[in-house]
Amino acid sequence: QGQLVESGGGLVQPGGSLRLSCTASGFVFGILPVAWYRQAPGKQREMVASITTGGERVYYADFVKGRFTISRDNAKNTVYLQMTSLFPEDTAVYYCNVPGPGARSWGQGTQVTVSS
Repeated sequence: QGQLVESGGGLVQPGGSLRLSCTASGFVFGILPVAWYRQAPGKQREMVASITTGGERVYYADFVKGRFTISRDNAKNTVYLQMTSLFPEDTAVYYCNVPGPGARSWGQGTQVTVSS
């Protein structure tokens, strides 16, 4: 089944930036598409961005377009989410996973808090 570990979250002021990392163990990430999700308190988990196996195609939710960038380094079995121009509304726990039927068990996520 493998394990997903998210890291890089923290407290940042509005307008700030963070870079999240998602590392997989126990399975090869490089042969699978990967997505970042987030879940804010009291809200459902939503997809933020996704990237195909080789990184040739990416998808962004409208609310992060132009601010977030998803990328991957298959040699490191890691997917990244570069977040810029952060808003308080971006506050959430961020998770990564394989989208669709290939999804693994959810990791613990990484908390992102945008506040002054």
